[in-house]
Amino acid sequence: MSNSKLSLLAVLAHPDDESFGLGGTLALYAKQGYDVYLVCATRGEVGTVDAEFMKGFNSVAELRESELRCAAQHLGLRNVFFLDYRDSGMPGTEENKHPNAQINHPVDEVAGRVVKYIRELKPDIVLTFDPMGGYRHPDHIHIHQATVLAFEKADDASFHPESGSPFKPRALYFQIFPHQFLRIVTRIMPLFGADPRKFGRNKDIDLKALVEFDFPVHVKVNIAPVSKVKAEAGACHASQGGIQMRRGVMGFVTRLMGEHEDYMRAYPPVNGNFRVGKDLFEGI
Repeated sequence: MSNSKLSLLAVLAHPDDESFGLGGTLALYAKQGYDVYLVCATRGEVGTVDAEFMKGFNSVAELRESELRCAAQHLGLRNVFFLDYRDSGMPGTEENKHPNAQINHPVDEVAGRVVKYIRELKPDIVLTFDPMGGYRHPDHIHIHQATVLAFEKADDASFHPESGSPFKPRALYFQIFPHQFLRIVTRIMPLFGADPRKFGRNKDIDLKALVEFDFPVHVKVNIAPVSKVKAEAGACHASQGGIQMRRGVMGFVTRLMGEHEDYMRAYPPVNGNFRVGKDLFEGI
């Protein structure tokens, strides 16, 4: 790895999080010449997959890893790494009880695996989910907690010393869904005959409940220059909806509000009055 380049590391939970969520940001910085890496905690073993997509694959995990590697090529990622946990599934499902489910491993243990990559890759910026995991997925919340801990302890030689020499990234950001965006979505969905309390491929996401959370927006990244790239990466995840994620209500509202991905800066802390920035590297 070249140490002369600025770099970003995204730490996420499942294949498709990198495309449907912050794919525009990853593609934009990769296009600008930054080294962009992804750590994925699981291979999405619990994702719902129609039989037609399983042709040529021995398992859902194998399929979804293949989809992720396809997306990574489109996004321009320098490398993808897996923590080798199992998808935990949504709250209250039997999958939560699997012994290798990500949520059944201590946060400190997961943080130890994350900090290994922080110390090896030496990213300037680390990206992950917000404290509620975007839409309350247990794995998202868990990897958020582990990433925060890994970031905080990355320069502490006593924290998982087997995971490399101390190193401190310059900033930590949480990708967030803006409160205004969610509010508009929940109001518009009924006009399309859709129930905002039953959103997503499996109708297990309650958007109305998410409106209760409101995190500050510190940076708005304009992803219009790579909108097509993000769509191509999303299309790689055909088993999870692929290009359809850019259509319908969410696609309509995105076009209405503009092509951008929003972030809260967790570190360095933002104190007092602040001006919403356009670049993750601004002010750090």
